[in-house]
Amino acid sequence: MVDVVVPTIARGSLSELLASLARARGPRPGRLIVVDDRPARRAGETLVPNAPLDLRALDDDFRARTTVLAGQAAGPAAARNTGWRASRARWIAFLDDDVVVGPEWLAELARDLHDLAPDVAGSQGIVTVPLPPHRRATDWERNVAGLQGARWITADCAYRRADLLAAGGFDERFRRAYREDADLALRLVARGKRIASGTRRTAHPVRPASWAVSVRLQAGNADDVLMDAVHGRDWRARAAAPRGAYRSHAQTVAAAAFALAAFAARKPRLGALFAAVWAAQTARFAWRRIAPGPRTAREIGAMLATSAAIPFAAVYHRARGRARLRALLNDAARAPHPLPAAVLFDRDGTLVADVPHNADPARVVPMPGARAALDRLRAAGVATAMISNQSGVGLGLFTREDVDAVNARVAAAVGTLEPVLVCTHLPEERCFCRKPAPGLVHDAARALGVAPRDCVVIGDIGADVEAAQAAGARAILVPTPVTRAEEIGAAPLVARDLHEAVNYILTDRAASAHHEAPP
Repeated sequence: MVDVVVPTIARGSLSELLASLARARGPRPGRLIVVDDRPARRAGETLVPNAPLDLRALDDDFRARTTVLAGQAAGPAAARNTGWRASRARWIAFLDDDVVVGPEWLAELARDLHDLAPDVAGSQGIVTVPLPPHRRATDWERNVAGLQGARWITADCAYRRADLLAAGGFDERFRRAYREDADLALRLVARGKRIASGTRRTAHPVRPASWAVSVRLQAGNADDVLMDAVHGRDWRARAAAPRGAYRSHAQTVAAAAFALAAFAARKPRLGALFAAVWAAQTARFAWRRIAPGPRTAREIGAMLATSAAIPFAAVYHRARGRARLRALLNDAARAPHPLPAAVLFDRDGTLVADVPHNADPARVVPMPGARAALDRLRAAGVATAMISNQSGVGLGLFTREDVDAVNARVAAAVGTLEPVLVCTHLPEERCFCRKPAPGLVHDAARALGVAPRDCVVIGDIGADVEAAQAAGARAILVPTPVTRAEEIGAAPLVARDLHEAVNYILTDRAASAHHEAPP
């Protein structure tokens, strides 16, 4: 029912998380998928493999359930996509590698996900940040504590896999652990979905950080530019995200710039006035950060230095985000695309060359690019299945065992297809399963636990298209020399080959064609 996905860069905190998962009471997940997102190491001109992740904190049962996948070193959004796309579970629970789950987390997760309404796409855990009880929190500790009130954070959030597919997953244009969670949630809410509040508890300890961490965090201003472009400037209100101090930072930087310009123009009085404004703005900002903290010499020094640097870093990153915005908006490869839950392939003439009534596995010849096309779908997390009319059984030309042997050779050539469903009836039997009837499409969708409307059928003749449309699925026709002109003209979407058909699916053109298809 549920798999757990953990992206990691092999921080020491990973062992704490794994140990807490192993201790937690409740039904264990089907799989624990750990995505190793460390960049490859170089030794001179040679790439050196990273050391294996330390999984010793897991017991034998959990290790048997654990799969480690290589990430792309492209940030947590891409790593999470790698994880959930490798899963076939109904629910995907995401955990960050710097949290610690509660002692009843697995049991609470099961209760949180049980019998949720269909319009609930996700379940948010309760994240707490333990702060030192014996002193005031530092600025960094208060920053982390802000996670306690944040909406939709993926430190502990579970999503339906079908909704992740429908939304296209996380937006990989967000390269940092910032805003990628709110972006996904906003897209799901825009699709009419809800994210429920769960009861499971997860602690997010404050990890050590350098004194300049607050300056580095200003890189998130570039991500806010992308959020404005994708979701509109009112997204903060919908996401309950605080506006932040960027406007004040911009005024501070402007005062400093005017001061320098005035001094350069040999107007010292005007320069001194703007310099005073800059100093007052900086001092006020620093005091707002110093006042609630422990006020130690180290903390005060860090706050004074970083408060002077933060406005300039914020303005720089906002400008950098604006400069890169056009390229990001045109980056179709990393932008999310809604995807079908499954693609159902016809066999003869689509996946393999059409040999009429073939009962010989040795005569199976895959269509050009078939394996690569299916592998692209699988890598994107889309299930692949096969539906085929095999009336030769009904005619007595071969047996069902012969069909299974040919299908096994097809799977060996193009990769695993599941389920594989065939109709062995004769056309005159007027069964519900033989294409163009919709039975095979309905049966495949039912076996995959998805709705027919969330499937795409790819075939080479009109019967494949008609079966899809009768079931409420989408259809793509890939013609061969035997395809009739009227079948091509009636198809809602026609591709030259399987490569182009998969391109249509991964770029969402197939979804558009669904709305244009005749009833």
